[in-house]
Amino acid sequence: MTMSTNLIKQQLYCNSQLCLSRVRYSLKCLLTTYLLLLASLSAASAQNEQILTQGEVAQVIGRAIAEAKAQGAPATIAVVDRSGNVLGVYQMNGANPQVTISSGRGLAAGNGLEMLVVPSAFAAISKAITGNYLSSGGNSFSTRVASQIVQEHFNPGEFNQPAGPLFGVQFSQLLCSDLTVKSGTQGPKPSPLGLSADPGGFPLYKNGVVVGGVGVIADGLYSIDRSISDLDKNSDELIALAATRGYDAPIQLQRVSLDGKLVRYSDANFADLKSNGVAPLSGNGQLIAVAGFTNGQLTTGIKFGNLESGFIGSEDFGSPAVVLGDRFLPRDGTDEAALTANEVRVLIANALRIAYRSRAQIRNPADSGARVSISIVDSNGVILGIARTHDAPIFGTDVSLQKARTAAFFSRPDAAQILSENGLQHYVNTARSFIGPTALADGIAFSDRSGGNLSRPFYPDGINGNPNGPFSRPFEQWSPFNVGLQFDLVKNLITTPTTNCTGISNLPNGIQIFPGSVPIYRGRQLVGGIGVSGDGVDQDDMISFLGLHHAGLELGGAINNADPAIRADTLSPQGVRLRYINCPQAPFIDSTEAFPCNGK
Repeated sequence: MTMSTNLIKQQLYCNSQLCLSRVRYSLKCLLTTYLLLLASLSAASAQNEQILTQGEVAQVIGRAIAEAKAQGAPATIAVVDRSGNVLGVYQMNGANPQVTISSGRGLAAGNGLEMLVVPSAFAAISKAITGNYLSSGGNSFSTRVASQIVQEHFNPGEFNQPAGPLFGVQFSQLLCSDLTVKSGTQGPKPSPLGLSADPGGFPLYKNGVVVGGVGVIADGLYSIDRSISDLDKNSDELIALAATRGYDAPIQLQRVSLDGKLVRYSDANFADLKSNGVAPLSGNGQLIAVAGFTNGQLTTGIKFGNLESGFIGSEDFGSPAVVLGDRFLPRDGTDEAALTANEVRVLIANALRIAYRSRAQIRNPADSGARVSISIVDSNGVILGIARTHDAPIFGTDVSLQKARTAAFFSRPDAAQILSENGLQHYVNTARSFIGPTALADGIAFSDRSGGNLSRPFYPDGINGNPNGPFSRPFEQWSPFNVGLQFDLVKNLITTPTTNCTGISNLPNGIQIFPGSVPIYRGRQLVGGIGVSGDGVDQDDMISFLGLHHAGLELGGAINNADPAIRADTLSPQGVRLRYINCPQAPFIDSTEAFPCNGK
């Protein structure tokens, strides 16, 4: 992608107006914006040049085979490209064709996905997609990191700590989603089991650019790591690490902190491996077909950033952006007092500007700008626009849409009625006992932070021994495979290739239960939701909230955040006040402004 001189001038103009509107901003804002533009364009150009060739896919698989033989652990191995296209699935002689899902909490079959038996290929593909989708040019996350950040405490095993910052992300990228693409080459592609928290999945890099992922399952168990107090010698992880040799993530991208805690990238290192070779694919097993994912052949990856990848550059928003081809370009809403296509465009543009100015939480080097995906829906959950910054982690595409729909849905005055009509009356009854008799029918504005507060197995979040929130399973039944309402909405269609996971028209790709969204209003009329995902949850909160606030100012007050009088933080269930948003302190690269969300 190339950037025109006019677009650079437009971006500089927009940001200069923002700078001039507040005396605390300095000319540093202009320079920072310009440098961010150049860095983003350079990264986009580098990304477009990197692909996994058919020969390289064979090499990745061959290294995994060699290590699996040395470990005496026949494995199923999957490789995907950046958009999630499966480039090959290989099953070794003696590998178990099926695996059992278990959190290790001793829960019986029937508790969510617990004890469900699934194809090993599903597990391997899910691991490969997870390492790939969670990673970027600023961070490298493995499935072990995913395990660390989706459990009831962060870190796992540390009692009386809040839940993982991406609590619930495992139920995204689903095969039943209307966002993921099931056929053809355009992305993003689905993951057969959602995002994986089972160690044994890594991203693959070429010249510092993430180009795909590899996933391995050998131990027969699709699980999580419930304790990070020890170093595991996990066969899946050892074999997958061997597969990355020559394509491993830059070390500086593996050393990322969340909330001041270092992520656990891998318990294995190259010194632990028993093989440094590349085994032939012939004679050790076979490439296998997986319906809807691969025809059983090795293929070359699709260049990311080209139309056939599903992600292309756009000059429509005044900032460097990526859109999903001609899918989900700004359009008018379908509801009363509907958002217009122009309002959607202005809203995305303002959210992008906030993102590029924001100091990222999960990227290296320090003081990098946030990289996120942004989704806008109307109050019916219809997609009105999706755009991304360059180098945003791909998982955020689907997740930002889930977040936008969740905020819009739970802010509807008929949310209780819709849930009840779809067999989920239990959650309505529990919410009304927990929150109040008019819960989900009184038009209270719910952000994903608010709904997430109510979706934890302990309330308040992380306090062991407390009862669960109304949208969660009780802790004795809870696991990352059985979280409550989020899972029950999709459980009937979770592995079905369709375009609606829930059967509810407002929530085709399910809901999300970690922060990064707010509902959109025209005065006090609900007209939609904005969801942001890809960086720290406080950054996601701020970009959605301030993006809407600044868009409203640009549009002369035509749209706005919820009136403070109807926000969910006016509620105090069980004597504990809900949270609406949480903006980080001193979040901007180009400003010393400390509390940007206060008073808005």
